[in-house]
Amino acid sequence: MYTVIVADDEEGIRRALVRKIDWNSLGFELVGEASNGAEALDLMEKLCPDLLLTDIMMPFIGGIELARQVREVRPSTQIVFLTGYEVFEYAKQAIQYNIISYLLKPISADELSSELIKIRKIIDKKFEQFRSNNEAKEHLDTLSFVVPLLLDGFQHADSVNNRGNIISEASRQGLLEPGTEISYCVMVIGICDKNGLNVTSKACINSLDLILDKYMKHVSFYMDGRVVTLLYGTRRTLEKYLHIAVEDISQSVDRIMNLRSFIGISRIGDDIVNLHELYVEAMNALSYDNDASGSIRYISDVENDFFSDIERFEDFVAMEERYVRGGLIKEAEETCDRLFDSLDNVSKYKLTANFIVPNLTSSVYKILYSVVDKEHTDRLQAECPLQMTDLYGNISNIRDYCRKLCVSAAELVKDQCRKSGSRHCELALEYINREFSNPDISLVSVSREIAVSPNYLSALVRRETGSTFIELLTKRRMEEAVTLLKYPAFKVKDVALKCGYVDQHYFSYSFKKETGMSPIQYKKQMSEEDATGADV
Repeated sequence: MYTVIVADDEEGIRRALVRKIDWNSLGFELVGEASNGAEALDLMEKLCPDLLLTDIMMPFIGGIELARQVREVRPSTQIVFLTGYEVFEYAKQAIQYNIISYLLKPISADELSSELIKIRKIIDKKFEQFRSNNEAKEHLDTLSFVVPLLLDGFQHADSVNNRGNIISEASRQGLLEPGTEISYCVMVIGICDKNGLNVTSKACINSLDLILDKYMKHVSFYMDGRVVTLLYGTRRTLEKYLHIAVEDISQSVDRIMNLRSFIGISRIGDDIVNLHELYVEAMNALSYDNDASGSIRYISDVENDFFSDIERFEDFVAMEERYVRGGLIKEAEETCDRLFDSLDNVSKYKLTANFIVPNLTSSVYKILYSVVDKEHTDRLQAECPLQMTDLYGNISNIRDYCRKLCVSAAELVKDQCRKSGSRHCELALEYINREFSNPDISLVSVSREIAVSPNYLSALVRRETGSTFIELLTKRRMEEAVTLLKYPAFKVKDVALKCGYVDQHYFSYSFKKETGMSPIQYKKQMSEEDATGADV
């Protein structure tokens, strides 16, 4: 059963759509209705439907603009336009926004029912394609070039000839374009069932490619229970579509597969020679256990903008890295104990322990300086000092040092991730409070201002406040409107502009929805109260 929202500003038409269509028999569940574009957008974020059936000519937010904004918050939702013949060609410009059908008004209940059957088959096909276990066709030539760059990096960076060969081959493979500045981003995806069991397979590439094909160029391959994807295009393309594509994948895996995805995303880089750094960033992002972002983790949301070369540490050090990043305190301690318990002789114990100490210390503090403030990091250094002369050969001291370092670091990271999430929310609220009068303010513009991803900010705001971004923005604007409308000198149109509304009718609608009366009624009430007060 697919969920659907109906949006039309003509009440008679909307009520007819709601009441005369036997939605359930057609394979749909009607979960909401909206009388304008703004209300429809609000319902989209709250109800997350599979289908939006909307008139294209609506007040406040028109159908095409609504489709664009829906793609920002709910890219997996399919959209059907209801439109008069005279705007049919105009409606076609929105094809990029998941528009799967155009229905011409007037349309009878029988005609719409027939169209809904066709629409359900289209959605069925999309769902079936996404669920398909068919393995994607691999471009072996491209993969044989890309995979070593991602996993091993560019060796002998000081060799001009080697660098030139890589750039030449990248151009041949289409990963570089003459005269165009191409940027790159790496995404690592894992898919788990409800019990947390990794069910990612090579066949998942086909499903993910169906989504990514809509947004940007990419190369994907399967490795160690994950799908690794290199995304590439102009920086403008990546910045515009990356968060939409990621959200589309997350929503589709959840809705269609009834599974959960875990997605790590690197920063955007401009040098194809440095793809390995981006791969490590994506893997590191996947290690963070961040409740705010849920299954989507951008490295830029949790780590400062710098990258240091990562050496190949022992398996133990690599595991402790993951547990420290994830704030997994118990696992960090147990892993440390298991390692030292497993060493079978004193000579090996001493040799291994003394090799691990400097590498583990370097790895852990690298994470801390990326995530935790300097004060707490310095405090840990004081509480857990590295004195190699005391540690060398002292089995008990080495064990205690490693355990305390990892456990304390995991505690700091867990606490800092919680605090940084709250701080990001505070910054967003401060920005809304300061810039609410800007009619162009949006989830994307605010996330760009505070340097986090829109996905992260949207989930964070809901977690911290219990409200959506749109609800918070509207509430702040209405608070200001209530204050300004008390002044007789301000006309309703003036107040609307000061509160960020270009459309006075949209402002009046929002104000009445929030307060229960129109702006004019409110001004009149304030005037009468003032007059009563003056008489007294």
